[in-house]
Amino acid sequence: MVRKIAIYGKGGIGKSTTTQNTAAAMAHFHNKKVMIHGCDPKADSTRMILKGKMQKTMMDTLREEGEEACTVDNVMSVGYGGIKCVESGGPEPGVGCAGRGVITAITLMEMQKVYEDNLDFVFFDVLGDVVCGGFAMPIRDGKAEEIYVVASGEMMALYAANNLCKGMVKYANQSGVRLGGIICNSRNVDGELDLIEKFCDKLGTQMIHFVPRDNIVQKAEFNKRTVVDYDETCKQASEYGDLGEKIINNENFVIPEPLKMEELEDLVVEFGILD
Repeated sequence: MVRKIAIYGKGGIGKSTTTQNTAAAMAHFHNKKVMIHGCDPKADSTRMILKGKMQKTMMDTLREEGEEACTVDNVMSVGYGGIKCVESGGPEPGVGCAGRGVITAITLMEMQKVYEDNLDFVFFDVLGDVVCGGFAMPIRDGKAEEIYVVASGEMMALYAANNLCKGMVKYANQSGVRLGGIICNSRNVDGELDLIEKFCDKLGTQMIHFVPRDNIVQKAEFNKRTVVDYDETCKQASEYGDLGEKIINNENFVIPEPLKMEELEDLVVEFGILD
């Protein structure tokens, strides 16, 4: 049975990079059949899987050619490791609600039973925080059963992760969605590992993996590739392979217990972030 996973986190924290590198490692090292559905209006959630190709989005196809053109053949591409790629896209700049594009795109894919097509994992790469109903859809409507939040040892990343957990709690009972853990995409902040572990402990979840900072991630991106595609023998490729394996074998799914703002501030003060 396909497992549907949504990846959330603060804007700029590295969600798309983490999602693509993890998906590539799952396909390469663990022979998993994976799909990435990009839910960010920038439509860059699959670029490295497709070696730099910016595929036409579902919303552009819908506007220019109509709903009948939003077929699998027209809106889906297949990239590295056989990973299937779809981008929702968004409205024209300054017009309309990007969240509605997520709702429309996921609904159209469901109608065509794309998520049931011989897959092990579907990743929804979702924009930033849960800022509106459209971007909250994977949580609210149970489109994804598992949530992973990408964070770091920075105040705003923790604040965003905590807010996301608040949104998850709101919908957990009606949708059945659960938190699978926090992915620390390291920024080399002092005491980062200890801080994230304590933050996770207070949330009642796990830090599923600490992804160390390594310039090879940027080198691979410059070459329009994921790390495992760029150099499968490097240490960072193994890190993404380990993260993928932990997601595959994860059985620790919870309804988180978000911190109050005062608790979050006390936590970061304890580790010297607000000194």
